[in-house]
Amino acid sequence: MARRLTVLTGGHPFEEEPFAALLASLGDWNVTHLRHPEAEQAVADGALDAADTVLFYDMPGYDFTSGAAVSRPPCEGFKEKLRARFSAGKGAVAMHHAIAGWAAWDQWGEWLGGRFLYRPGKVRGAAKPDSGYRHDVDYQAHVLADHPVTAGIPGEFHVCDELYLAEVFTLNVEPLLRSGYRFIQDHFYSAEQAVAGAMFSNAGWEHAPGSDLIGWVSRAINAPLVYLQFGDGPAAYTNPHLRRILANALEFAATNNGDQAWIP
Repeated sequence: MARRLTVLTGGHPFEEEPFAALLASLGDWNVTHLRHPEAEQAVADGALDAADTVLFYDMPGYDFTSGAAVSRPPCEGFKEKLRARFSAGKGAVAMHHAIAGWAAWDQWGEWLGGRFLYRPGKVRGAAKPDSGYRHDVDYQAHVLADHPVTAGIPGEFHVCDELYLAEVFTLNVEPLLRSGYRFIQDHFYSAEQAVAGAMFSNAGWEHAPGSDLIGWVSRAINAPLVYLQFGDGPAAYTNPHLRRILANALEFAATNNGDQAWIP
């Protein structure tokens, strides 16, 4: 019997047909696809309760219509359902722009192990600039750990994908993968300027060097939450190594429900 995978999307554009092909490549899953804004209330109403695992490929909680990122937290029912799921030890996987979701809800970043900012703000009480992005980066990915998520993956492999210069809580996550790209401000563009209409600009933008981690396991209460920075578009969706990593991550999250042995 196929296991149940619930996928959340919305809040950030993506190419639906190639993404659907990625999901179809991941193994024997019965997939339920929830899209924001309706997904928020669906989760609050129990849409995740029966899922064996969840894939967050969403970026909810924003309004960009003013030319600036205006954020809000999720409803209390959504928060309570995620707390209940993670308290029960039920794991999940988050991909790519999910690290920017729910900017007005600090707990999401703590569970995920990092935060991408569309405007300057405070992270763990410290003032931080808006985060950086860079599309279509050709780089070498490196495996850092012998782990179920990296099983069957060569120690080094090529990727073409978007990267982020963002906040990563390196002391609170188990590192799995890193990029050979240099995470410095000159290699990235300002997210705040992009929202304001100046794409591919870092004029006057200052950001400290960032972490090169692109995959890790974080702890969400009692559950494993795997974050993978991969996933901007078809070049990533069709990469066989990235497909294997995502399939491994979903398997790991689904089979470690309630098992505390995974905790770093």
